[in-house]
Amino acid sequence: MERPYGSYAEVLLKQRYRPGGVIGRGGMSTVYRARDEFLGRDVALKLFGAIPAGTDSAPVFSAELRMLAGLNHHGIVTLLDAGIDDSLPDEPHPYLIMELVTGTDLEKAIAAGGFSARGIAEIGYDLAEALEYVHSRGVVHRDLKPSNVLLVDYGANTLRTRARLTDFGIAFDAAAALGPEETNTTGTAAYLSPEQVLRDLVGPASDVYALGLVLLECFTRHVEYPGDPSASAVSRLKTDPSVPDTLTSAWRSLLTAMLRRDPAARPPMRDVLLALRQIIVDDSGRHRSRPEPIRIDEPTRMAAVRRYEPYVEAGHPAFERVANIARRIADVPVASIGIAHEDEVRFLAHPGTDIDRLPRDETLCSGVIADDEPWVVENCALDPRSSENTLVTGEFGMRFYVGVPVRSPEGFVVGVLSVIDFTPRTMSDEQLASLVDLASVLTDELELQVAIHPAEADPETLPEPSAGAEPIADSATPVLRFPQAV
Repeated sequence: MERPYGSYAEVLLKQRYRPGGVIGRGGMSTVYRARDEFLGRDVALKLFGAIPAGTDSAPVFSAELRMLAGLNHHGIVTLLDAGIDDSLPDEPHPYLIMELVTGTDLEKAIAAGGFSARGIAEIGYDLAEALEYVHSRGVVHRDLKPSNVLLVDYGANTLRTRARLTDFGIAFDAAAALGPEETNTTGTAAYLSPEQVLRDLVGPASDVYALGLVLLECFTRHVEYPGDPSASAVSRLKTDPSVPDTLTSAWRSLLTAMLRRDPAARPPMRDVLLALRQIIVDDSGRHRSRPEPIRIDEPTRMAAVRRYEPYVEAGHPAFERVANIARRIADVPVASIGIAHEDEVRFLAHPGTDIDRLPRDETLCSGVIADDEPWVVENCALDPRSSENTLVTGEFGMRFYVGVPVRSPEGFVVGVLSVIDFTPRTMSDEQLASLVDLASVLTDELELQVAIHPAEADPETLPEPSAGAEPIADSATPVLRFPQAV
């Protein structure tokens, strides 16, 4: 049972923390404003219900509280201390001492007005970053909801409002220690994951689902599964959340993935973080702030492609060797060297797959050519550049893609060196730089194939460099630049 508030006026927890007024109440705890008498500062004291007499749960609580107090991340409200109040020996109360944060919570902010898509992405990014850290420490929040998210305004025009996570799922462990089976379904009913409702194993994927519901609510401004706790909890087992068609494809793909009923089908929090980062980058206009790539008209680019056509042969050992080196550099199962024709991409080498050509609009190569720069897609199912591509949504199941332009000496993108994996992942800057170098080796190999057929070359088919393009100064001697291309 909860101790009467008046009895705490004389309590000094750990001979240091003096409780003051109540600032919040939850299902299993009460939050007090308290005074740290030793450091002379205000803190937040979260006091849980008493451990029932006769149970041997104090050691369990002590271990859990020490673990939670060890969390240290800018995206979570700092846990400063933890312990068990045993001032009444028959009614020990676990408690947390937390940083006292001033600011409104997300629930109130949603009720007060809507957010921009960019603002929602920033809130989601802050929370995903914090949750990824928490999961890496072996902790699952289990009770993520808008009221557990504090929005902190630092009062500087150059700093945006930050979302900080609070109210960790110690209540779940407390309920488990109390014993009755019915208490094991913990958390707020409207934000429970399906596995929590079914009392299955709860892990990081449950937090992914809850974060999906929170972000969805930021857009719709209504609780997706309202009603009394029982009806709310069961409804998600019958109907999937409704993601508005008005959202961008990036948001629809991300929320749909996060809100899948099967926890194994949801993306890990790391992928959610990367997807939200990409949404923020796209919205920020950074791509528009870069210099526009030199626009090369398609007929001129195709003239550069046709120059190589008589001399390049699919399956040539040199191309197979380069593609396999790319696989080893990226540590992936599939690599390809594609030459981009008008309506299809023909692969000179494709170790790891039997696909030897594809319609150009069904590949990601066309995007690499249009942007005239490497593409790194860490999770194809969540990245708006790839989420609706048939290689991602279909049986092939591509989940990671990197494409590097292969240019002619005049600067025309004639093809793409690609590496592919079937699980989301990242690529280091060193790996990407190696692939860019390897694409230059491909240029030299293509030039070498033309150079060893001088009598067949037709100078009139050579394209003129486009305005502003910088030709490669030593393109006439590829063997000297890259002897390994021989």
